[in-house]
Amino acid sequence: MPTSDRDMSRRDFIKATSASAIVTTVGLAQAAAPAETELPPDRKIRIGVVGGGFGAAFQWHLDPNCIVEAVSDLRPDRRKHLQNVYHCAKAYESLEKLVLDPKVEAVAVFTGAPDHVRHVVECMNHGKHVICAVPAAISLEQCRLLKETKERTGLRYMMAETSYYRWPTILARQLWEDGKFGAFLYSEVEYYHNMVGAERDALMFWEGRRTWRYGYPPMLYPTHSTCFHVGVTRERLTAVSCLGWGDDEATLKDNAYDNPFCNQAALFATSGGNICRCNVFWRVHAGGERAQWLGEKLALYMAGSGGQPFVVKAQGQPDLRTLPDYFHLLPKPMRIPTGHGNSHAFLTHEFIAALVEDREPAVDVYEALAMTAPGIVAMESSRRGGEQMKVPSFDKA
Repeated sequence: MPTSDRDMSRRDFIKATSASAIVTTVGLAQAAAPAETELPPDRKIRIGVVGGGFGAAFQWHLDPNCIVEAVSDLRPDRRKHLQNVYHCAKAYESLEKLVLDPKVEAVAVFTGAPDHVRHVVECMNHGKHVICAVPAAISLEQCRLLKETKERTGLRYMMAETSYYRWPTILARQLWEDGKFGAFLYSEVEYYHNMVGAERDALMFWEGRRTWRYGYPPMLYPTHSTCFHVGVTRERLTAVSCLGWGDDEATLKDNAYDNPFCNQAALFATSGGNICRCNVFWRVHAGGERAQWLGEKLALYMAGSGGQPFVVKAQGQPDLRTLPDYFHLLPKPMRIPTGHGNSHAFLTHEFIAALVEDREPAVDVYEALAMTAPGIVAMESSRRGGEQMKVPSFDKA
């Protein structure tokens, strides 16, 4: 495959993390991991941050190449929260007003899932690069519109998928690229978010009104799981059979998505001839995002809520039981613990670095749709009782 913007991204930010110094105990590589790539100190990306919930959990203000120019949220309390977090004096009452600001070069969109494509299109039509929360879209029509808008405008798009920069994923990606798993790979990928009690009510209601999360289908929020396979192998999920489970719970009887499921389990075929089992559950006594990758010669297990420890098991080698530290890949001010397995600062920096270096980010529109579209088709498979269905491709691969 010829060198491309994507290859540059992988080389500069991920592939530099040779599995060597971190896994010498199992003899998996040789060269030491270098320091982070230096960026021009005088290039500052002026970003607008929209969405004062999850949008306040990123490190734009700590990236040496970023300035938070403006913030926005429909709710005054969340606008104020964004201003406090990012030390930003400029606030707008809506995304539609923020994108009119000529000083804003890029927008971080952390709004509700059903609005993502509409908001990304609005930003790009005003000449702004975009990083957007997951999922990329909630219908195949939205997938097509997102791809068309990115290609028409030529602007940069990145999906802020945290699973891509969880540290076990970074290690699994390098081991896969180095051929350590062998010819075959089976992955089990899962996202468990047990929505019960006070947390459920806080997510599904605001001032007595339903939020977009009320009755939201699990497989329309697939990327925390699917990324563990697509983001490691760069394979595409090509076919799926998915089963769903639901009961008489009120949110499943009357919701905007006509969704009867709170738990869904899918089995995917991949473009590389591999297999991926993918779970997204809202009602289960478990928690978190987790994966395990099983190959002919090597297996990597993430730690999980059920007590499974992190371990790498390779043929003829001692087990590796200490997860490598990847903070050295970040600028020093950003080397801080964050949510979702310390992934937030990595997502922040990758987007800013991509704009400074004028390249596509790691989770670009094609990778984003490769992680998102399979869940949309899996949802339809569930409605059809598990019928196997083809997943359309949206990428250049």
